[in-house]
Amino acid sequence: MKIALIGYGAMGKLIDQLAVERRHKVPVVIEGTDAGLSAAELAGKLEGVAAVIDFTVAAAVRRNVEACMIAQVPVVVGTTGWLDQKADIEKLVSDAGGALVYGANFSIGVNLFYKIAAYAAELFAKFPEYEAFIDEQHHSRKKDAPSGTALKIEEIVSSKLFGEDADEGVRVPIAATRAGNIPGTHRVGFDGPADQILLTHTARSREGFALGAVMAAEWIVGKKGFFDFTDVVSETLKR
Repeated sequence: MKIALIGYGAMGKLIDQLAVERRHKVPVVIEGTDAGLSAAELAGKLEGVAAVIDFTVAAAVRRNVEACMIAQVPVVVGTTGWLDQKADIEKLVSDAGGALVYGANFSIGVNLFYKIAAYAAELFAKFPEYEAFIDEQHHSRKKDAPSGTALKIEEIVSSKLFGEDADEGVRVPIAATRAGNIPGTHRVGFDGPADQILLTHTARSREGFALGAVMAAEWIVGKKGFFDFTDVVSETLKR
């Protein structure tokens, strides 16, 4: 199928490569030099593609999604840091009868890690002497702290440990470090009086994120709605 890329940094280039390896075509690439385009102008560049993958910046997400809705093309949003706009963007997609997949992290491994962390939290919820914590580390160039992935893990683990109390502000603490060239690392720990259990995910390259984004684009074609990448992974696991 034909895929359009909005954003052509390191992630965009890797997605381009993987999409071609999976027998797709990438006839449209919107680079940073096109940042001044309006939503309508951007929509005009998306004609004839089956899906769009967006890895840009948070400030551009609304315009990019609006352009995809005008062009009636489903979009995969890999950009992070825009969830304060989530309600407005979900309404935009719903009103247009469109389709969008977003995710705090498009790595298959991370999304399986979410499920492992959820199951572990269910077990430890029965043993209150253990306290949970989350630790995440990234290179100094990453701006958001805690990361979207850490916040997603916290949401999952807190809901399993605290149930309705999590909605009242009872949450698992997150420690975030930004330094040097540390690869993306996320840990969920359960510390008790006599021992500690530690679950860790460490990213070695961007390839896992790029593959997940392409899989999401393949999955969303023909669908309508506002989806989390966990929906893609869950359906894959069922198959």
